[in-house]
Amino acid sequence: MIVMILLASVSTLMLGGCATHADFLEVREQLSKISRSHEQDRQRVDGELRRLQSVEPVKDTDSGKQRFDEVASRLQKIEGRLAKLEESVSQTVAKTDHAISDPRPPKLARQTQLVESATASAAVQGITPTAAFNLAYNDYLNAKYELAAAGFQRFAKDFPGSSLAPNAQYWLGESYYNLKDYGRATQTFEFLVAEYPGNEKTPAALYKLGLATAEMGDLTKSRKNLKRVVEEFPASDESRLAKNKLAEIR
Repeated sequence: MIVMILLASVSTLMLGGCATHADFLEVREQLSKISRSHEQDRQRVDGELRRLQSVEPVKDTDSGKQRFDEVASRLQKIEGRLAKLEESVSQTVAKTDHAISDPRPPKLARQTQLVESATASAAVQGITPTAAFNLAYNDYLNAKYELAAAGFQRFAKDFPGSSLAPNAQYWLGESYYNLKDYGRATQTFEFLVAEYPGNEKTPAALYKLGLATAEMGDLTKSRKNLKRVVEEFPASDESRLAKNKLAEIR
């Protein structure tokens, strides 16, 4: 029941567009705690089941068998609830990921006007841009790419004027790339290159653009992006990688 209430709440908040970053993080943490609790229950029952299996048969075989069946039934029910919970969490994260129709922050021409309101919003939500970025980045490092994408989307929406905005865009693109969503990865990297041409993440974004477009079968566009890395950023680490990739797809 608690799980269903939480899932309904997060879906309503995200789809309604009224969720704050704090709302998103709070519900995610509650779901994580419930999942851990179910896993602990499963481990306890599993341990009891193994213990019963290892015990020598006793005289009262009917009683022993009944106890064994009861424990096995409890284990099966817990595993079923845990599987449903994990599926529900995954579906909710996916809905959250698609609830924000445009993952990109506003154009730079508008960012100056939005900095003040974004800062005020952050104060109300009780989370700083750095903390919000680190939470999403931690999800990325733990290969929780759907959560990372949702977190970086929220960051782009809540902190468009932050100095971390280009980095958030880059890791949003990387999250999509790891999810094999090459279309959205391409859009995200293209936005970063267009809006932050002098940023330190630009060579990496161009290189990943080359990889993503190659995955989509557009080798002409892939070569174009990879050549840009070599020509515009010859001293970068990505330049060497781009040369290798160009040799591979010629």
